[in-house]
Amino acid sequence: MRRLVSAKRSMVKAITYRMVVMCLDFLTIYLFTGALHIALGFMVASNLYTSVAYLLHERIWAQIGWGVHEM
Repeated sequence: MRRLVSAKRSMVKAITYRMVVMCLDFLTIYLFTGALHIALGFMVASNLYTSVAYLLHERIWAQIGWGVHEM
């Protein structure tokens, strides 16, 4: 029997993960630059493309049976 992971679960997981990373991105860039607009700009740009990449990566791995064991 194969374990199925729903697309909705992957989407929620991706969103919550990106929220954490967005906060870390903002904080790091703000601490390095002291510029609010630079930190916000980096946070938005970076998280648009990395969110899509993470979701695609998650969905691909959800289809791979390697390392998944049924109990």
